[in-house]
Amino acid sequence: MKLVKILDTTLRDGEQSPGCSMNISEKINLAKQIDKLGVDIIEAGFAIASPGDFTAVSEIAKVVENASVSSLARAVEKDIDAAYDAVKYAKKPRIHVFLATSEIHMKYKLKMTREQVLERAAKAVAYAKSKCDDIEFSAEDASRTDREFLVQVYEAVIKAGATAINVPDTVGYSTPEEMYDLIKYLHENVKGIENVNVSVHCHNDLGLGVANSLASMQAGANIIECTINGIGERAGNAALEEIVMALHTRKDKYNAYTNIDTTEIYATSKLLSKITGIKVQPNKAIVGDNAFAHESGVHQHGVLANRETYEIMSPETIGLKSNKLVLGKHSGKHALRDRIKEFGYIVDEEELEKIFVEFKKLADRLKLVSDADIEALLYQNRATEIPEEFKLDYYLVYVGNTVTSVSSVKVTNSKGESKETTAMSKFGPIDASYKAISEVVGEQFDLVDFKIEAITGGTDAQGVVTLKLNSNGKTFNGHGVGVDIIEAAITAYIVAINNIFYDRKLTQKTMEENK
Repeated sequence: MKLVKILDTTLRDGEQSPGCSMNISEKINLAKQIDKLGVDIIEAGFAIASPGDFTAVSEIAKVVENASVSSLARAVEKDIDAAYDAVKYAKKPRIHVFLATSEIHMKYKLKMTREQVLERAAKAVAYAKSKCDDIEFSAEDASRTDREFLVQVYEAVIKAGATAINVPDTVGYSTPEEMYDLIKYLHENVKGIENVNVSVHCHNDLGLGVANSLASMQAGANIIECTINGIGERAGNAALEEIVMALHTRKDKYNAYTNIDTTEIYATSKLLSKITGIKVQPNKAIVGDNAFAHESGVHQHGVLANRETYEIMSPETIGLKSNKLVLGKHSGKHALRDRIKEFGYIVDEEELEKIFVEFKKLADRLKLVSDADIEALLYQNRATEIPEEFKLDYYLVYVGNTVTSVSSVKVTNSKGESKETTAMSKFGPIDASYKAISEVVGEQFDLVDFKIEAITGGTDAQGVVTLKLNSNGKTFNGHGVGVDIIEAAITAYIVAINNIFYDRKLTQKTMEENK
């Protein structure tokens, strides 16, 4: 049976999806979960893109325990230098060099000849090899590249020291038959290909990303590049969970396996959705809310008689528990810990104690606390793990349909200094509160996204506020959870501000360390 390695590029290509930007703290938390999922390679980012991207890759490299950590780099020395400086802290560092090879890219984007592209690719890989043993080379837009020229490029980079060659379907143009034929052709014609890994990176513009990846694997590729929930530029990338579960469920067809712990799939998907604020569609394969739901009477009858009548995999396989346990104010810490464990999370005593305190407060209000409520508390606790530059002491709002909303807030900074102020807004108490907080902080922030969602039904349901603030061209997320939606909105705003200040401090520290 063939081992197929998984390269997860959620933190690099996935983050390029509109609305999916993450701050450093969120990237680190997600990287730890992806490592726990069992991927072989984590593409942590594009280090040269900005000081923030460099810092994120560097910090991820320090915390990942098992996977290789890779940074993307264009085929130029300054990119490769930045990539290496960021991943050098990893237990298994890796540099991913790319250069376009299709006629349309060479002519209009690169403005280079074939000979120039061939020379630059080989030189870049050789330079990267002088810094790091594990080097991947991607021929961008490979699926639309002249095959004879593609062979020349791959032979040159293999000779220069590449340990993996990547065949991207960059614009999602290919079909499964074409990708199968291309990978087979390369195996038959590229000298030295037997000594390197062959990976594929398929985009989903025609909805064929997963199918193209699996066809490539059947033709000889042994690394599949993909993302959690299929996020990525335009229509996204091949979805990790779909590829992994296809190989897991249809071993009879593919005769292949991965190193992925499938029971971590659901938890990883949920974490990404909560970080980005972008939920997967209900009918999304594997991780959608309806993936294991049965409404039809005929289906329900069949599943009750024998689950395999309508389910080709069990929800437990991906870490989703089919039973729904509801806890209340009389439930203890052991029951709460067990429930959290079923979600795929492990908490220590200190974290459990913090969550339990909030759980008790919520249980007093709601009487019965749902799974969704508990997950929200867990995520809220982890979302606020970063150092608190500012902390809300209290807020007081005056609101009505015939008056201008007024909000008074008191905020304490990390030095222990407190400040109170009042602001007004004709747009409501939340806007007034945000104005007051910005005045206390001494900085204005651009609110680029704001969402409110009820976790459960009823007038006593917890609400989740997810927002994004723009600061110096970068986007930072904030999350707040509570029965009081104004308090949740204020919490989300302060979390986002704390993320901004933490990002600035961490970026400055990393840049100073690498001078």
